[in-house]
Amino acid sequence: MTIEAATPLLTTWATDTAQPEPGRLDAVVPRENLLAAVQSLIDARWGYLAAITGLDQGVEAGMFEVLYHFCSEAVVVTLRVPVPRDDARVPSVYAIIPSVSFYERELMEMFGIEVEGTPNSDRLFLPDDWPAGVYPLRKDFEMKDAGADHAS
Repeated sequence: MTIEAATPLLTTWATDTAQPEPGRLDAVVPRENLLAAVQSLIDARWGYLAAITGLDQGVEAGMFEVLYHFCSEAVVVTLRVPVPRDDARVPSVYAIIPSVSFYERELMEMFGIEVEGTPNSDRLFLPDDWPAGVYPLRKDFEMKDAGADHAS
């Protein structure tokens, strides 16, 4: 599949699109449009979901982005979903892509971004006694927040 095939699938759901380099399309999708945008890519059989990642814009910016990376051969389409730090949540895409559970769990555990409706919110990486509210991939994370037991 091509960028040209993906673009019309997302124009209804995205507030902005950019082609930062050849073979790559970024689409800014409000969280309320996320499920529809993902469904449009899946219905068109446009590639596969390769990863979900978080991006912390910093405390001053007050925003995160949740990035949904879809790939088709060497072409990558990224849905960029902005979420405010004080309301850090996105809907689960599990009903559309059941294999997404691992990525959603990682997003919750490492960034503290709630994934509403995900069927499994168990931890993946951090120990069971890891302190609540401490997220290692946030820019404001400090190891002392995790306690001395986890400072290795």
